[in-house]
Amino acid sequence: MGKRIIISGGGTGGHVFPAIAIANALKKLDPTTEILFVGANGRMEMEKVPAAGYKIIGLDIQGIQRSSILKNLMFPVKLIKSVIKSMSIIKDFKPDAAVGVGGYASGPLLYAASLKGVPTLIQEQNSYAGVTNKWLGKKAKKICVAFDGMEKFFPADRIVKTGNPIRRESVNIEGKRLQALELFKLSADKPTIFVTGASLGARTLNNAIMGGLDKLIAADVQVIWQTGKLYYQGIIDKLGEDYHPNIRIMGFLERMDLAYAAADIIISRAGGTISELCVVGKPAILVPSPNVAEDHQTKNALALIEKNAAIFVADRDAEEKLVDKALELLKDKDKQKTLSENISKLAILNADEIIAKEVIQITNNN
Repeated sequence: MGKRIIISGGGTGGHVFPAIAIANALKKLDPTTEILFVGANGRMEMEKVPAAGYKIIGLDIQGIQRSSILKNLMFPVKLIKSVIKSMSIIKDFKPDAAVGVGGYASGPLLYAASLKGVPTLIQEQNSYAGVTNKWLGKKAKKICVAFDGMEKFFPADRIVKTGNPIRRESVNIEGKRLQALELFKLSADKPTIFVTGASLGARTLNNAIMGGLDKLIAADVQVIWQTGKLYYQGIIDKLGEDYHPNIRIMGFLERMDLAYAAADIIISRAGGTISELCVVGKPAILVPSPNVAEDHQTKNALALIEKNAAIFVADRDAEEKLVDKALELLKDKDKQKTLSENISKLAILNADEIIAKEVIQITNNN
């Protein structure tokens, strides 16, 4: 009989896609494994997980809202209700292990699991651990990390450096450049920048590109611009569907592999996407989001900057400097080569399989 595993967390694509990758790897190791996801109601996982073929139960949980004290009044109530519901889920499903990937639902579920004596594993994606994971790490059997130096947050004897799980299909770019240029209707003779604010989008990146369009067009540079779903319509309303043949504006990209394949350089935030960028191995400019807990994206980016594996532009400077930095990098082939070589050294392709084996190990040790 197969193992029964709960995977909890989500909130953003950066958490949901790695969670699904771990589930797929567990199934690959043993097809009889039963997997249940626990997410937060109203968040991305409630749609993406069933689409990937897995069952999910939602908790009525939210994060701390920095912008609204009023919304935080309900937080303790929702947290207590979520822990009680998590206890009930664990009682019914009887898991052999619980895995937390970050996001609102991880906290209540993993806390309930530890109370019930279920072994837990945390997957910490960032170079700076959040408050919830630091707290959960005290009871976790294993903590799977993507960066060095994580013993300042977790017990050193339980840390395993695994890297972050990635969508294999997104990073499989070998031999796809011509297909990519064809899909985006771009020229093979012009340099191409891929700008991604992930599935939801990043206002700063969009403002920076919007403000720098004249410079990009004057330099005859092509741009694949993933605006994110939230911002797409507003940008199209301003610029029109077919703004310029060099500028491809998209809300959401089904084929990330082709966008990566077409790109000479990539502009991105510094969350979970970093793990994909390492495998893709293209020169990257990172603009960390300041709107995340413990400013962890800046710390993620700096971990790459220290190894001369990416270029850093602060969010507050992006609207003024980002496009100039990108055009400068496109002209500097030596810098591109150095960045590309250094970021590639940080790639871990099979993180999902390594984590899945750690999950099975903690169930066997129990």
